[in-house]
Amino acid sequence: MQLPDGISAKPAEVEAQLSRILASPDFHVTDRVSHFLSYVVNETVAGRAERLKAFSIALEVFGRGPSFDAQNDPVVRIEASRLRAALERYYLTAGTSDPIVISIPKGGYTPTFARRDVPVASLETPEAAKDPIEPPKGRPWRAAGALVLFLATIFLAGLIYWFQGGRNHPPEKATNAGPESPVIVVLPFSALDDDATTKLYAAGLTEEIIGQLARFRELTVYGRETSSKISAETDGNSLRTQLGVRFSVEGAVRTSGQKLRVTSRLVDLNTGAVLWSHAYDEDLHSRDMVEVEQDVARNVATTLAQPYGIIFRADEQRAGRQQQAPPDDIEAYGCTLRFYAYRLQLNPTSHGEVRNCLEEAIARYPDYATAWAMLAYVYLDEDRFGFNPQPNEEPAIQRALNTARKAVYIDPANVRASQALMTALYFDLQPTEAMRIGDRALELNPNYTELLGEFGSRLAMSGHWDRGVALMKQALDRNPGYAGFYNGVLALAAYMKGDIPQAVTLIQQANLPEFPLYHVVAAVIYAEAAMPDEAKVEREAFLRMRPRFFDDMDAELSKRGFTSVDRTRLIAGARKAGFPVLEKDTAVSPAINSPTDLSKP
Repeated sequence: MQLPDGISAKPAEVEAQLSRILASPDFHVTDRVSHFLSYVVNETVAGRAERLKAFSIALEVFGRGPSFDAQNDPVVRIEASRLRAALERYYLTAGTSDPIVISIPKGGYTPTFARRDVPVASLETPEAAKDPIEPPKGRPWRAAGALVLFLATIFLAGLIYWFQGGRNHPPEKATNAGPESPVIVVLPFSALDDDATTKLYAAGLTEEIIGQLARFRELTVYGRETSSKISAETDGNSLRTQLGVRFSVEGAVRTSGQKLRVTSRLVDLNTGAVLWSHAYDEDLHSRDMVEVEQDVARNVATTLAQPYGIIFRADEQRAGRQQQAPPDDIEAYGCTLRFYAYRLQLNPTSHGEVRNCLEEAIARYPDYATAWAMLAYVYLDEDRFGFNPQPNEEPAIQRALNTARKAVYIDPANVRASQALMTALYFDLQPTEAMRIGDRALELNPNYTELLGEFGSRLAMSGHWDRGVALMKQALDRNPGYAGFYNGVLALAAYMKGDIPQAVTLIQQANLPEFPLYHVVAAVIYAEAAMPDEAKVEREAFLRMRPRFFDDMDAELSKRGFTSVDRTRLIAGARKAGFPVLEKDTAVSPAINSPTDLSKP
């Protein structure tokens, strides 16, 4: 058997890896999913990979008859999705050092086998995976294992019923995975003329928007099968009562020669209000239609669904007014909205409130991966900003790591969980592993603007300025509402590259008075630009906020991942700006995170 990059493996090695997976208590699947994995691996090893089609798997694994129709019975697709998720979770926990990686690429059912010559550092010890960390002390743990299993069984039964014909009823809700998230349906886009090509464009755009929205894990998006069965005459009240939908995305497509116009809008079905609308004009002479569809869908999805977008702002306003019917647990879901507001403010008062709120949320919903990921950031802010430290407990950075790993363990496909783990690893001075997790998160969702900004800033500060700046600019283009943070990091990048006029322009656009490090970066830039009055204002503001920062500036910069070369330059710039830099910081300590090759896009 030939494996990637010319590495060969004997069938016995693959079979041994299969046995290792199936025997692991961390491979949590049903018997038929285990049978599914065994079947596809054994068929591939035996040289019969060409037989691995939905029809043969349905007959051999799931006991379907010769009349099996994959269009009306999605059992193979559903179980393949579960199998992929289970394998990914296994290799993030117990299987991190296994010699062979078995995966099922999307778009087919033939497994691939990749060898690891060098063991990868474990993201979570097997002991931690078998005995996940408890919620913080003093908080109630209310979800007993038997109840969780019972409710999960009900949920699975509801899903099966939904896919096998009960599509006119709302799906069952998981009661321990978190409070109800915003539910969206994309109505079929209308073709405003009878041209067959226009109708094709409309259908393709509907599919693309569903796919783009579905990548945002904090939303519930009804799939194509549901969307395609909703007629244009269906009113909002029916969608809300029968499907539990809160928002609908609607739109229309018109063509005239080589000109294409797409209009789209977001409707709050509770009120009938149009929360957002936009028109996109494209010239099909200069761009391929597939590219146009992808760009329009990406713009619609990120505008509506990213953390500071239209949908979450609408829910934040609703939570504040409490005029409409709240989700199942308005307090727990409201914690996530308060987290978004805290991230824009970064002050100790809101930090303490959000920490308490999220700790209570995970006590009520121990499988709520997003809340665990958010709490990891809050714990991390204890360490990096000194917010509300808890000196009698485990160190904040370790709590952040444990909590982020818990989030990834619960849901390996949750982008926010991977982002939290990446950031915690970075501040724990593990930059190589942090960047590996960041790349993985980017593969999960390349449209998630908060991830683009966070990953870009970490890459830049660890010395990979070009790639970091490129990601930051993507984030800024797709999420201009968060421009202050992005411009602040871009200003620092311009300074490090010697483009002082650009650095001055960007730092003036950033304007982050509540964020301490903004002031030190601004002071350094203004001093280099021969703007002493502006430098003095920023220097005094920073020293009021962080008077002990210069007790050991090199350690502070090291903690934030800067290389020794960049630390040397920043220390010299701080001295030029009039900060009280100690003499011992003139010669910085050796770099602990020299850049590796991260030049890939």
